[in-house]
Amino acid sequence: MKNRCLKCISALGDNQKAYELEYDHLVIGVGSLSNTFNIPGVKEYAVFLKEISNARDIRNRILSNFELAMQPGITTEEKQRLLHIVIVGGGPTGVEFGAEFYDFLTQDVTRLYPNESNEARVTLIESNQILASFDKNLRSFAEKKIKQRKNFNIVQSTVVEVKKDGVILKDGGRLNCDLVVWSTGLAPRQFTSDLNCEKNRVGQIVTDNCLRVNSLPKDSRIYAIGDCADIKDYPLPCTAQVAEKQGRHLANGLNSGVLKPFKFDSMGMLAYIGDYQGLSDMPDVKMHGIPSWFLWRSAYLTKLGSWRLRMQVPMDWSKTIMFGRDISLF
Repeated sequence: MKNRCLKCISALGDNQKAYELEYDHLVIGVGSLSNTFNIPGVKEYAVFLKEISNARDIRNRILSNFELAMQPGITTEEKQRLLHIVIVGGGPTGVEFGAEFYDFLTQDVTRLYPNESNEARVTLIESNQILASFDKNLRSFAEKKIKQRKNFNIVQSTVVEVKKDGVILKDGGRLNCDLVVWSTGLAPRQFTSDLNCEKNRVGQIVTDNCLRVNSLPKDSRIYAIGDCADIKDYPLPCTAQVAEKQGRHLANGLNSGVLKPFKFDSMGMLAYIGDYQGLSDMPDVKMHGIPSWFLWRSAYLTKLGSWRLRMQVPMDWSKTIMFGRDISLF
């Protein structure tokens, strides 16, 4: 970084040679990883919800488990374990995953696995309250809707160990399952941890209010944004909304040559809770139900990066409503 030069190596293939890349401005926006809190077995047996590859793995694992549950000679205990999914973490990501799985189960899996779908179970584990950052009334609505679902339970506890065939809870209880989906906060990537610069107590890069890395000279032209960074004396939530606004602010500043202090005005929070029901927690509007689901989809549609995607995604949504999801393995 001293000579405004990066040493890089390709992440594709083995035995790649390192090469140097010069820069005028360097923006660090590497994001973060799911926090395991050093709980035994999480890295080995749990599946995270961070990358597209994670979503593919979860989808294929669910479908494979339904196929295995149909095999002749399988015991009742093994069948129950295969069809039990445990979600650890009751934030928006964990709740939305549970909602999407509920829709997937009731709208699509039921058609091919009518008997097994009735035996599928989901347990959402949260040590405090689900959707703790949302308005109290919206949170109560979501919890009520989730508890009304068949075989969908919320357990207020803490996981102390993840095993190949289940999880161990703080009170000594055990939940047998084949799939553990882990969504419990954020931790820095190794790249962030290895950087020699000022960091906060959770390992994020500390920046000034103009998003420059705080411990480096102001003329270093090195910035950090998103989940991997934290503005000194101005803490912000680790959300896509913050990262997107920081990216736009920094891009405008670099293009104009005038970098101003970053100020964040929250547009509110949206969450999907399943069965075409949503939550909208905005500064001036608090609502839930189908109108909130429509707002949730409309808002995310506007954030797609191209008009091609803005046309393709609604077509995919419409196709899913009319014909169901593609449940083939890939």
